[in-house]
Amino acid sequence: MSTPSEGTAQSIPGWRHIYSGKVRDLYASEDPADTRILVVASDRVSAFDFVLSPGVTDKGALLTRLSRWWFAQLSDFPNHIAEGELPEEVADRAMLAQSLEMLPIECVVRGYITGSGWAEYQESGTVCGIPLPAGLQNGDRLPEPLFTPAYKAPMGEHDENITFERTVELVGTERAAELRDTSLAIYARAAEIAEAKGLILADTKFEFGTDADGTLRLADEVLTSDSSRYWDAEAWRTGSTPSARMASFDKQIVRDWMAANWDKQGEPPALPADVVERTADRYRELIDRLGA
Repeated sequence: MSTPSEGTAQSIPGWRHIYSGKVRDLYASEDPADTRILVVASDRVSAFDFVLSPGVTDKGALLTRLSRWWFAQLSDFPNHIAEGELPEEVADRAMLAQSLEMLPIECVVRGYITGSGWAEYQESGTVCGIPLPAGLQNGDRLPEPLFTPAYKAPMGEHDENITFERTVELVGTERAAELRDTSLAIYARAAEIAEAKGLILADTKFEFGTDADGTLRLADEVLTSDSSRYWDAEAWRTGSTPSARMASFDKQIVRDWMAANWDKQGEPPALPADVVERTADRYRELIDRLGA
């Protein structure tokens, strides 16, 4: 099955390309009576809100496999999955989805302190403005999972961390509370499943949309290596350094290389072959560990 090169969306008979995000390409059916959307995951990889090159081999298929598995584990939460036969050209890396009104909020849930949350905590003792106890170390488990939303910026712009109060302003009180409570509930379920597999789900992000009836539905990708940080539970317990404790099964390899080799000015550099290969290997290892 073919995979488009980064920056392109392939032609699919019976489907019309309507949008490309950082990683996924969306298609509408050429049949006007069919309102479903075809969501195709590419091999593109993004970090710091930039699409990088080259892509990661088979990444689209791996992400789709993981998303499908997680949607099945979380089937009691309404989602965007639609029934139907996938086009042969993209069957291994595509999903059919209901057409939704997507909400402009990235619903981030953090169960452990790391990344940008750790950087903020060192400066102010907070994560996304939420006060935390003193004395936490990088990679520590938080007293309770935190809902730390972000405003989903248009393509080419940077996503913006926002407060819950700002979320209320954007989507209303009831919907904001529903986003928060649903995100925390899904995270708790997923973290429990991961723990049973010897994994820690450190943090993740969800996206939601509403259908014609106003029902909130989990959409886009879910709990993939692109949207989540997974760590090995035994390494987290016994590791003597942050890097040993938090060796991740996601694109942190890419983030770390970019942070060390790019000053975020101008166009990002091309990823070395070994970074691409190690990232793909970690994606595959996560799928094997979860049994997906």
